[in-house]
Amino acid sequence: MSSPNGTPTKITQGSQTKGGIGESTLRPDGVLKVTGEFAYSSDMWHEDMLWGQILRSTVAHAEIVSIDTSEALALPGVHAVLTYDDLPTDVKNYGLEIQDTPVLAHGKVRHHGEPVAIVAADHPETARRAAAKIKVDYRELPVITDEASATAPDAILVHENRDDHHAGHVPHPNIVHRQPIVRGDVARARERADVIVEGEYTFGMQDQAFLGPESGLAVPEEDGGVHLYIATQWLHSDLRQIAPVLGLPEDKVRMTLSGVGGAFGGREDLSMQIHACLLALRTGKPVKIVYNRFESFFGHVHRHPAKLHYEHGATKDGKLTHMKCRIVLDGGAYASASPAVVGNASSLSVGPYVIDDVDIEAIALYTNNPPCGAMRGFGAVQACFAYEAQMDKLAKELGMDPVEFRQLNAMEQGTIMPTGQPVDSPAPVAELLRRVKAMPMPPERQWESSEGADVRQLPGGLSNTTHGEGVVRGVGYAVGIKNVGFSEGFDDYSTAKVRMEVVGGEPVVTVHTAMAEVGQGGVTVHAQIARTELGVTQVTINPADTRVGSAGSTSASRQTYVTGGAVKNACELVREKVLEIGRRKFGSYHPAWATAELLLEGGKVVTDGGEVLGDLADVLEDEVVEVEEEWRHRPTEPFDLRTGQGNGHVQYSFAAHRAVVEVDTELGLVKVIELACAQDVGKALNPLSVLGQIQGGTTQGLGVAVMEEIIVDPKTAKVKNPSFTDYLIPTILDTPTIPVDVLELADEHAPYGLRGIGEAPTLSSTPAVLAAIRNATGLELNRTPVRPEHLTGTSLSEA
Repeated sequence: MSSPNGTPTKITQGSQTKGGIGESTLRPDGVLKVTGEFAYSSDMWHEDMLWGQILRSTVAHAEIVSIDTSEALALPGVHAVLTYDDLPTDVKNYGLEIQDTPVLAHGKVRHHGEPVAIVAADHPETARRAAAKIKVDYRELPVITDEASATAPDAILVHENRDDHHAGHVPHPNIVHRQPIVRGDVARARERADVIVEGEYTFGMQDQAFLGPESGLAVPEEDGGVHLYIATQWLHSDLRQIAPVLGLPEDKVRMTLSGVGGAFGGREDLSMQIHACLLALRTGKPVKIVYNRFESFFGHVHRHPAKLHYEHGATKDGKLTHMKCRIVLDGGAYASASPAVVGNASSLSVGPYVIDDVDIEAIALYTNNPPCGAMRGFGAVQACFAYEAQMDKLAKELGMDPVEFRQLNAMEQGTIMPTGQPVDSPAPVAELLRRVKAMPMPPERQWESSEGADVRQLPGGLSNTTHGEGVVRGVGYAVGIKNVGFSEGFDDYSTAKVRMEVVGGEPVVTVHTAMAEVGQGGVTVHAQIARTELGVTQVTINPADTRVGSAGSTSASRQTYVTGGAVKNACELVREKVLEIGRRKFGSYHPAWATAELLLEGGKVVTDGGEVLGDLADVLEDEVVEVEEEWRHRPTEPFDLRTGQGNGHVQYSFAAHRAVVEVDTELGLVKVIELACAQDVGKALNPLSVLGQIQGGTTQGLGVAVMEEIIVDPKTAKVKNPSFTDYLIPTILDTPTIPVDVLELADEHAPYGLRGIGEAPTLSSTPAVLAAIRNATGLELNRTPVRPEHLTGTSLSEA
């Protein structure tokens, strides 16, 4: 960790309290997860429990002629079979922003794997057999799979009756959202360019590939309500969508977070939540639903695949003159988070560079492909892949070093974004590039070390398909910019309840929020904040549920900033109440209670000079102090729908990568040897967790660079590889060394000066790997992921 000159980080309390901010405290769930003892939502059990099963469409686009459930209902052990006609209220759709997703398909299906009917039975195999006995008669329709088929004059509409707040400014009903950004005069700036480069880029559909499939348990309650135990990213968003469909007030839909086996955006949308609740309320029994891996590929949204066209210009001395781009994101059959992804992709499409003249357009399509929505990096990942390839093209045309070219054009604090928003916190882009380039290089030809050959270091790994004769090393660099938190005027807040009392003669703090712990380590940070602000060691984190106000989503790198900010705020209010009690009780005995600045440290009240005034246990005695407060960061505003201007983001994060790869150019095999990273985190609240987030995000970016892609048949819109046999993710053998250099340049607007960190490394790792492979092979490589046939020019069918 290093802190070059920047805004100092101010920590007002508890810097001497064990387990506070800045320490690498261990996660309470860590050992349990490693040893297999952690209870995930799929492990839940209830007496007299039924099992739910979903029947999914076998085609991507079709009219539903009829549904016959009689054979399923007649099967012994089946308690309920529900279709669209059995839904209890007139509210039959849901959605994050646009309520266009039917709870169960009605009239037609719009994508492969869409839910059509649900079953509850006394055994999971019985439920599966019953679902298979439901007869659905489909009349297939032509599929919309790309921009050409979506926007043709005679195109079939994916949604026949669009009535939402996005429809007024899009050129076609099969476009979910459009965001242009225009600033300066591109035509005039283009005349100043000595070099102009263009590129067409294709980004594949990536799956979140979390290890715990969707699961939950719905328990009917005596008051007619239901209690849902669920693995999710946003309890209150789920609640807002579930309750109207059930016809229940929100206070009768109780929700408790259960063990979450990863998320990465794939749990922002609903999956089986409503289905489990419907079956529980219909049968009067608890109902558990657990997807298998095949179902999981159909049960959640994916990362938007994208087509990107970029044009950049530069003067002969290396200064960027202008940028034009068009980004087409495939949102699939339903809107999900597509409007927000479009906003991110467009507003961050320039990257961390100074370009005064830009002409940007980003759109998201409705198609019959699988629905796409939130995934780590959220629109900025696709843009970074393209603009970083453009930076390498320009540097090559100008005969410049690619890192020096980037540094010459790097933004800094005070730079004006294409949206007109000034960057008002540290933006150490050039410094990150310098640091990552200065890291020691890994040794050459590691498989030929003096200690003996290690085939794991060869491209192809343990399959031993190469012996190293045709292996070439390549090095590539990339840097990216990602927004932190929700943007464009969204009311982004969180709530925290903090309680302080004496238990067993010792002051104890309890923290209660609705934050979804999905593996990011938020529960650890919340305890660290409480120790720091209240000077106690014993902190309990209550389970997340809807008995406390919303914490928003565990996404957009926002939870440490926003819910951490809420915990900090609530702790500060508790501290003031505790000190008021102390002043009332002991103020007459010691004038410092009234005149000194007081701190809570190590279970005691002390002055800022270190004088101990008393024990917290004596101050509180039988009193309990509890505060529940909402906390908001500074406001943002929507982007103008014509010009894209507006202060749309609250904070930015930056990361740079250097990739070192070795490529067998004859066989098309790639081994990523190292992915070095430098990232500014503002303030490392838990240094160990910071490293874990950076290394995890880096590995996810590696996956989409060289192996991960959901393959959709362009003729049928059916998913061809819904399993981990055919959809490959990096294993420990694929994961390279990931050295990390962490900067701590405080953002004065954020709690403790922190900066959201979880997404930025996912951006720049992918283009860095592609740049390194280009460096090794001399090929253009304008798509992800890179496959062997892209490197050898031979398709698999020809090999």
